[in-house]
Amino acid sequence: MIEVKNIRKSFGEKIVINDVSAAMKSGQCNLIIGSSGSGKTVLMKCMVGLFAPDKGEILYDGANFVEMTGEQRTNIRKEIGMLFQGSALFDSLTVQQNVMFPLDMFTKDTTREKLKRVNEVLDRVNLVDTNKKFPSELSGGMKKRVALARAIVLNPKYLFCDEPNSGLDPQTSLVIDKLIREITIEYNICTVVNTHDMNSVMEIGNYILYMYQGNKEWEGTNKEIIFSKNQRLNEFIFASEFLKDAKEMRMLEETGKMPPGNN
Repeated sequence: MIEVKNIRKSFGEKIVINDVSAAMKSGQCNLIIGSSGSGKTVLMKCMVGLFAPDKGEILYDGANFVEMTGEQRTNIRKEIGMLFQGSALFDSLTVQQNVMFPLDMFTKDTTREKLKRVNEVLDRVNLVDTNKKFPSELSGGMKKRVALARAIVLNPKYLFCDEPNSGLDPQTSLVIDKLIREITIEYNICTVVNTHDMNSVMEIGNYILYMYQGNKEWEGTNKEIIFSKNQRLNEFIFASEFLKDAKEMRMLEETGKMPPGNN
């Protein structure tokens, strides 16, 4: 579980995160959403230690990350997997070498043990027999899956995903969402996803934190978001007439009040 308590972050006189609190549980997908400039990316960077908050607490299973020593933070980071927006694969390394990289950095396993683990996670993301391929030989969706395999190769307790569906077509995005959800549940990971993909919100949003101008504007689940009365949230999520109609249909489905001929 990761908890943020009364986090505040500013750059100069500009307040980017203003007294935000949230509790993100293990075994579920926790989404941070909001428009550009809402503070969602800065909040995630505070959570992983790239930015130091001006005030507040960031608790990893009760331990305050903000007050930890350098060694303690290193130990926490070993339990964190990161899926970057652009995948961040090393172009000069093969798939196998990319996935093995964290094992080389943080373990003393033998080459045989590391290769066994690499093959396990590649199999888990449905990329068997791609070991010797280079990133340039992969599609966008395959690159994301390699990056996801690398993110989970150390059996992390916490997984951070920054815009995991960026640049992907809708069908491939659904595949990535499904993988993230399945892996989160299987390994009981506390997964935090920074996204603007509304399909992800509806498909995997066990917990959703909506940010607006640095503030926590709304929180809830993908079921509750359908019935939200928050005007800013509704304008953000259901911006088009098509999505507004889709919301109405989903509300009718949830309440069992489908009109005649639509059952």
